[in-house]
Amino acid sequence: MPLDAIALKAVLAELQSAAGARIEKIQQPAKEQVILTLRGNRKLLLSAGAAPRIHFTALTRENPAAPPMFCMLLRKHLSGGYIEAVEQAGLDRVAVLTIRAMDELGVSSTKKLVLECISHRSNLILLDGEGRILDALRHVNEIDRAGRQPSPQGAPPRMVLPGMFYHPPAMPEKADPLSVTAEELTAMLRVGDFERTVSQFLLDRFTALSPLVCRELAFQSFGSAEPTLGTLGEPGQESFLRVFFRWQENVREGRFTPSLVLRDGRPADFSYLPITQYGPTEAEVVRPSFSLLLDAFYEERERQDRVRQKGQDLLKTASTARDRAARKLSAQEADLERTRDRERLRICGELITANLYRMEKGAPRLEAENYYEEGCPILSIPLDPLLTPQQNAAKYFKQYAKAKTAERVLTEQIEKGRLELLYLSSVLDELGRAELEQDFNDIRSELRAGGYLKGRGTGKKEAKRPAARPREFRSSAGLRILVGRSNTQNDLLVKGADKRDIWFHTQKIHGSHVILCTEGAPPDQESVEQAAALAAYFSQGREGGTVAVDYTPVKNVKKPAGARPGMVVYDPYQTAYVHPDGALVKKLAVK
Repeated sequence: MPLDAIALKAVLAELQSAAGARIEKIQQPAKEQVILTLRGNRKLLLSAGAAPRIHFTALTRENPAAPPMFCMLLRKHLSGGYIEAVEQAGLDRVAVLTIRAMDELGVSSTKKLVLECISHRSNLILLDGEGRILDALRHVNEIDRAGRQPSPQGAPPRMVLPGMFYHPPAMPEKADPLSVTAEELTAMLRVGDFERTVSQFLLDRFTALSPLVCRELAFQSFGSAEPTLGTLGEPGQESFLRVFFRWQENVREGRFTPSLVLRDGRPADFSYLPITQYGPTEAEVVRPSFSLLLDAFYEERERQDRVRQKGQDLLKTASTARDRAARKLSAQEADLERTRDRERLRICGELITANLYRMEKGAPRLEAENYYEEGCPILSIPLDPLLTPQQNAAKYFKQYAKAKTAERVLTEQIEKGRLELLYLSSVLDELGRAELEQDFNDIRSELRAGGYLKGRGTGKKEAKRPAARPREFRSSAGLRILVGRSNTQNDLLVKGADKRDIWFHTQKIHGSHVILCTEGAPPDQESVEQAAALAAYFSQGREGGTVAVDYTPVKNVKKPAGARPGMVVYDPYQTAYVHPDGALVKKLAVK
């Protein structure tokens, strides 16, 4: 669920401990994320992306080589400042940090950092002490060139531009669920649309309530058989009022429960109250804090967002190259198929040569017995009337020789094309698993070396960073397990491994190379199984069930001459059948 106004209220209640804290560092790891590092190494995340939110975070995020302009502006105005207050603007999805800091003249001044958590219209805005906008993550101008006002429901156009006074987003014309009385709610029920369900009624009439919470209140009132307003009846009405005002009292008193809903072991939803509507099909986990809950819920989604943002151009380049390679391969295979008919060309040339005595220049075709087939059927051979019989025969022999050569060349090109297609598919796969900025830099360098990207860098100067380290894990027996992050790193892993170490890779699908470091001793079976499970997880088979993983000593893994990065051959080998296990990955990871 998105962070609704009540959920934001619960989170901000938890963040009151940030009041009085000094801002020691400001970073912008992603386009729509800002992290304020507070004294005591507490990190406050403000996200204005597709999943807007604010909370303490413990996740490590890679920062860009050069900070964005908005980050530089925040550092200028807020570095070294103290957070005076963490507040919510009314009962809206707007969080306000009041910060006192020294300006460039050394004069103490008050700034406000406003986070608008409004789904697709989220924003992060810096205000001066008078409420003027210093800058915003997104500039908003709702007046188009023709002077029209596209704002919905007749709301005035909104301007979020530097130099203008800040005005919060327009609130929907709905009732406040925290101030409504029993008499008022009863009257609403009596005049509502009797065809609508109770959850739909709550969603339509009250602000700050998400669809999940509306369904949960209805479920706690009536169970799975949710009635319409017209069939509610007096007992149903009493049950609903009892549940609603119990919820209202809990929210007013600040009694919140950070609840995480798991589906198939993965975070599927969250709320500030226990969720019972899903029954036994989904598990509910209560987290110690909303910050830990939101970290757990958005961890995987954040990783995917980083892929989209940091690897957007790489995804486009690799996808375009793969599609081009696929089209070229298809055309070559069609051309190769046409060369299969070359024997007919040779036979035509031979028959023309054998029948020169019967032919005259200018004849459009030759009708001759085909003595290459049983029964010598008559074969009609088209001729060029402008050529002599000898020239027509030579023409067919030339076409035959050309087709024979084409078959050899096309066979070689098709093999190269298939390898290129396989390689580009592996690049797309590794882009999907990339986590760190350096992962993308390595893939960028790999594509540049392969001729798929032009230029030496993405800017005037390409940032010089140390090569990314492979993912590192420890088996239950204490053996190191290394997992490659890119094709280039896969090559380095195999090259630098001890010949007695064990190499793992998923069978017939793309994935990372995995090395189980044995230190020269035979590995235990559990370590082998765990390394195989890691290979399955860091592959295209992550979302599947049982995955086949081949493994063999490193000495049996060879890289063919001229092969592209990450391409190897191996023999002999064994195969393990394992299940990708995200919990195992977290358990074995070296922090």
